[in-house]
Amino acid sequence: MLGVLLPALVTALSLLILDWLLPGITLDTVTAALLASVSIGLVNAIIKPVIGLLSLPLTIVTFGLFSLVVNGFCLWLASLLVPGFHVHGLFGFLFGPIALSFLGTTFGHYLADGRDRSPEVID
Repeated sequence: MLGVLLPALVTALSLLILDWLLPGITLDTVTAALLASVSIGLVNAIIKPVIGLLSLPLTIVTFGLFSLVVNGFCLWLASLLVPGFHVHGLFGFLFGPIALSFLGTTFGHYLADGRDRSPEVID
């Protein structure tokens, strides 16, 4: 249960910080942040692999830079599903996913330090 809940809470916390730092992302309430984190997770799990596969030739031609556009599109698509969560402007579209990934990874590692993720080896 914690394996599903913790990433959603980390993403919601990261979104709240981005609302404060990044001018292209706005959240109305904390509930919108929680719903947006679930929406981002669902879009990234269901729609992003399809878009990534369809845009693979363009991603190869641009040496991977088109993946920034795919990530921005997925964040924007998630914002359409949640009232109170808005991604607007080129700055929020391109730099929002980068900052969200950075904050999510940072908080995820910080919160996971207290847990031992490695299995015990019995000799």
